[in-house]
Amino acid sequence: METIIGKGVCGGICFGPVYYLEHRIVGVTRQTVDDVPAELARFQRAKDAAVVQLGELYQEALPKVGAEGAAIFEVHQMMAEDLDYLEAVQAVIETQRANAEYAVTATGKNFAQLFANMDDPYMRGRAADVLDVSGRIVSELTGQPQGGIKSEVPVILAAGDLSPSETIQLDKAKILAFVTAEGSANSHTAILARTLGIPAVIQTGASLTKALHGRQAAVDGTAGVLFVEPDESVTAELRAKADEARRKKELLEELKGQTDQTLDGRVVEVFANVNHLSELPYVLQNDASGIGLFRSEFIYLDAHDYPDENEQFNIYKTVAQTLASRKVVFRTMDIGADKMIPYFNLEREENPALGLRGARLSLARPELLRTQLRALFRAASYGNVSIMFPMIAAAWEVLELKAFAERVQAELRDEGTSFGQAELGIMIETPAAALASAELAPLVDFFSVGTNDLTQYTLAVDRQNDRVDRFCDTHHPAVLKLIEMAAKAAHDAGIWIGVCGELAADLSITETLLRLGVDELSVSPAVVLELRAHVRSLDLGGAAV
Repeated sequence: METIIGKGVCGGICFGPVYYLEHRIVGVTRQTVDDVPAELARFQRAKDAAVVQLGELYQEALPKVGAEGAAIFEVHQMMAEDLDYLEAVQAVIETQRANAEYAVTATGKNFAQLFANMDDPYMRGRAADVLDVSGRIVSELTGQPQGGIKSEVPVILAAGDLSPSETIQLDKAKILAFVTAEGSANSHTAILARTLGIPAVIQTGASLTKALHGRQAAVDGTAGVLFVEPDESVTAELRAKADEARRKKELLEELKGQTDQTLDGRVVEVFANVNHLSELPYVLQNDASGIGLFRSEFIYLDAHDYPDENEQFNIYKTVAQTLASRKVVFRTMDIGADKMIPYFNLEREENPALGLRGARLSLARPELLRTQLRALFRAASYGNVSIMFPMIAAAWEVLELKAFAERVQAELRDEGTSFGQAELGIMIETPAAALASAELAPLVDFFSVGTNDLTQYTLAVDRQNDRVDRFCDTHHPAVLKLIEMAAKAAHDAGIWIGVCGELAADLSITETLLRLGVDELSVSPAVVLELRAHVRSLDLGGAAV
C-alpha cells in the first residue's frame, strides 16, 4: 500500500481505479511560410473559433459552478482578443515568416513569463490562463482538439493540475474523486468538487505520477489522503467511515422542519448563501431558514451588457416568491477586486482589493445603483426582501446610500409603480466598519459580517494568495474582537447581526461566534443541515447576547 498525503478540499470516501490525465502537448515546430497574409488569416480563424468555444464553455459552466466559477472563460475570451497578445502573434508571423502554431506557442510562453514575474499574486495566476488560451488556439490550428478521459467505468481522476477548460469538459458521471499534485482551495477543480459533492485532494506533490494509472485506490477527501492499493485494514476503516457519513446524513434529514435552537433555548437562524438561481432548490431541500447572502453580482457576470431593470426584477422576484415568507438578503453588486467585468470598463488599479469595489462602485455609478434598487424594491412586493450594501467603512457612505434608496422609493411611488418595503443593512467587512459599528448600527436594520474580507483587511493578508495561507488566520483574536464589537453595537441598537463569510461554516468556531452575540449564520446550502445539528448540540449556558 502506498499513502499519498495532500490537502483535502471536499470531504467524502470513494474507491476505484486511478486515471492519470496526462496533458498532451501538441508538437509544435517552427516552419517558414511563403504566404504571410494567408498564415495571418489562418491564425485569425483559429483564434475566432477558440473564442466561440470559450463562450460555449461559459454557458456550460454556469449551471455547474455558478457565475463566479464560470467567469474564468470570459477572462480567457478577453485574453484571446487582447490587442497586445494579437499584435505579438502577428509580429512573429510577419517578421519571422513563422507558422501560426509556432507564433502562438512562443507568444503564449512569453506572456506567461511576464505574468509569472509580476508582484501581484492575482496577475501571477494569469500565467496558467494565457497558456491555456494559447493551447486552445494551437489545438484549432493543428486540428487536434483538447480531449477528456476515456474510461468505461467511474475513476479517481489524478493529474498534475487541471485547467478550467479541462475541468468543465469532463464527464462528471465518470468522476469518483479529484486528486491533483498542485492546485488551491479556490481552484476550479476544488469549486467543481464541492458543487458536485465528491471527494477532492490537492497539493499531493511529486508522488502523484502516471505510474499510478490503472491501480486501485481509495480517497479520503476529509483527511486529504490517497491510498494506493489499500490493505484490508485501511479498506475496512474507510468503509466504516463512509457508512458513518451516510448514517449522519440520514439523521440530518430528520432536522427538517424543526426550530434551530441551542440546548439552553437560544434560537439561531441558519441561512444559506446563494450565487445563482439554480441553487434555490438546494436552499429548500436543506430547509434553510432563508437566504443570508444572495450575491447579485452573478447577474452582471452572466450578462454581456448591463442587465436592465426588468431583467433584474424578474430574477429577484423569482427568488422572493420561491422563498415565500423566508427572509432573502440581497447584496447589491459587489463588483471590483477579484470580480472584474469587461463591459464595466473599470480602470486597472494597483491595489484592486482596496479600490473601487462594492458600495464604492455603486456610489460612483449611480445609474447602476438606481436600476438595481428599483428592481429590488419592486421585488419586495413578492416576498420577505432585505437589501445589504457591501464594503462600508464610514457613516457618510451609509447615509448617502439610504438617501438614494429613499429617492428611488419616492420615484416608484410618484409613477405609480408597485413596490415593497425592505430592511436595509450593511456588511461588516472592513476594520473601520467594526470599529465604528456603534455609530453605524442606529442607521441600519441589520449587520452581516463578511469574514473573508474582514480577515484579509485586518491581518493584511491577500486571501487570493495561497503563498500566505498560513498567515490567514480567521480565528485570530483581532478578527474575533471586531466581530464582538459589531455584535454589541448591533444589540445595543436593537438590530440583528449575522455572519455570511467562510467562518460561518467552521463548526469549530460556531460556539464562539454565538457567545460573541451572533444571531444568524449563513453558509452554502450543502452545509446547512450539518450546521443546524451542531447548533442544536450546543449549550451556551444562557450566555448574554
